[in-house]
Amino acid sequence: MSTSTTGDAILKLDGVSKTFGGLKALTDVSFALQPGEVVGLIGPNGAGKTTLVNVVTGNLRPSSGSILFEGKDVAAQKPHEAARRGLARTFQIVQPFPQMTVLENVTAGALFGGGAASVGDARDMARTSLDFVGLAPLADRPAAQLALAARKRLELAKSLAMNPKVLMLDEVNAGLNSSEIDGALALIRSIAERGVTVLIIEHLMKVVLSLSKRLLVLHHGQMIADGPSREIVADERVIEAYLGQKYAAKLKERHHG
Repeated sequence: MSTSTTGDAILKLDGVSKTFGGLKALTDVSFALQPGEVVGLIGPNGAGKTTLVNVVTGNLRPSSGSILFEGKDVAAQKPHEAARRGLARTFQIVQPFPQMTVLENVTAGALFGGGAASVGDARDMARTSLDFVGLAPLADRPAAQLALAARKRLELAKSLAMNPKVLMLDEVNAGLNSSEIDGALALIRSIAERGVTVLIIEHLMKVVLSLSKRLLVLHHGQMIADGPSREIVADERVIEAYLGQKYAAKLKERHHG
């Protein structure tokens, strides 16, 4: 099942595979993202979601297949080249530079990938990003002192300071309570409204369904579904691979109740 068109795609993967020795982490993965789209990427633990992001952003090189960003093959790029092109990502495990201030952390992001002409420019870009995510009041605080929700926002601010065209969010809501998640959702919507293409990797179905009209599903490194969110969560293969029968039964009750 695939509903993605590829004509004007900002990011297109075609037959991407990644092996580690004898282990196939990704097998023949193909999909395309359109400019300004918000797409969810779901799948059970070990499905290959983070590996996929690592391959797209140059942290890993694909074993085969092509990755086109704005029409150019970028499969051999390094992470800093990906960042400067406008391919940004957050990390599942948030690891800021603990001894540096919040502002210094984001300034480093702006220098690394944002194309800042000087440290002063990078600092200005960092302040703008911190303001956007609501961390401006904590700019001079050491990053080590931040609670988890604020560290997640710091990670977002670092990514935004890179001026992304495509932003990949890896489990950005993990460990947050429901009000913190609501705040994060509002932030992600604001980012999308700026025209940034967002790929959100997420376990919480409430989150992906509220943000994404389209879902990609990875299972054992293979793309088993790609289509409208509501159709995907009712797809038998997806239920079997990921959601479980209990969730499917609840969903059916809600639809027919």
